[in-house]
Amino acid sequence: MVNRDRLINEFLQMVQIDSLSGRERQIADYLKDKLISLGLSVTEDAAGEKAGGNAGNIIAKIPANNSSAPVIMLCSHMDTVEPGIGVKPVIKDNFICSQSDTVLGSDDKAGIAAILEAIRQVKENDVPHGGIEVVFTIWEEGGLFGAKYLDYSLLEAKIGYVLDSDGTPGTIITRAPSQDKIYAEIHGRAAHAGINPEDGINAILVAANAIAGLNLGRIDEETTCNIGVICGGKATNIVPDLVKIEGETRSLDVSKRQAQNKVICRAIEQAAERFDTKADINVEPEYTSFNLSEDSLSVKIAIKAAQNLGLTPRLEKTGGGSDANVFNNMGIETANLGIGMRKVHTKEEYIAIEDLINNARYVVEIIKTAGELSL
Repeated sequence: MVNRDRLINEFLQMVQIDSLSGRERQIADYLKDKLISLGLSVTEDAAGEKAGGNAGNIIAKIPANNSSAPVIMLCSHMDTVEPGIGVKPVIKDNFICSQSDTVLGSDDKAGIAAILEAIRQVKENDVPHGGIEVVFTIWEEGGLFGAKYLDYSLLEAKIGYVLDSDGTPGTIITRAPSQDKIYAEIHGRAAHAGINPEDGINAILVAANAIAGLNLGRIDEETTCNIGVICGGKATNIVPDLVKIEGETRSLDVSKRQAQNKVICRAIEQAAERFDTKADINVEPEYTSFNLSEDSLSVKIAIKAAQNLGLTPRLEKTGGGSDANVFNNMGIETANLGIGMRKVHTKEEYIAIEDLINNARYVVEIIKTAGELSL
């Protein structure tokens, strides 16, 4: 039986620990102490050094008490987005939100809280399992760096669950897109804006021409693209000689993502040609897609566990990436679970207490269901 008050209080405590991406040291130490006190073996890897942060991923293990069942991995990320310093949570009716000018941090501390409570339930009730590996990652937001730099030699699990999606408990993300980042530098020519502007080439104008011709946002039900950053220029009296653009493409279909890359690159190149200048463009892959079938072991376990609790299992696709993208690419069959977080990455973020409780119940039931298998 999930301890409601303990779970709520722990969640409230954790969201007040500052943990912006790359600065997870305080929450990492908190979680290491918690996991050690629960009797888990705990390791911190070197992902922080590789990513340029101040903490590594936390990997903790519970040895199997049923050696015929599969080892499962449970994961949530420790970092939060800005504004995320000085979070002050409040309970309003049956919801938890932030009272100050910050995000709440249920993305992804609601997932962490569920995993911690599930571990307690497993140990307090001697739930049979084939071994549990807990992974709390750094710097998921903006790069999935924790999962990318994770020391996979420390893991045995071949199936796993990331608790990091919207949707109420019972939501199972089985399909997620790949993503590329596009970086472009558009060159112009400097000149005095008041004396001899005709001698210059305005790089901002070139960039504007390129972007104005693009179809941004949702391209179709599987594909999106965006220009998210543009910067350049030095002063109003100087014709700008350089503009930098950052954008992205995502799609559940690899060929569609590649096609959008070509569209964006061509638009930038053609605009540069029209103004008799040049553009340097670089396309970098961020992460690969994944597509789990209903017959995948991780999905079948999640469906049965939801049904056991009276939850409605819903297999969904998403337009967002998560650590699950990286884990699947590394050979760990991983579904991403909905945990009820709402309006994430905004100051209006909130979570229902009922969802917070059901998250922990769901994780316990997944562990139980996996522990009943004989492989």
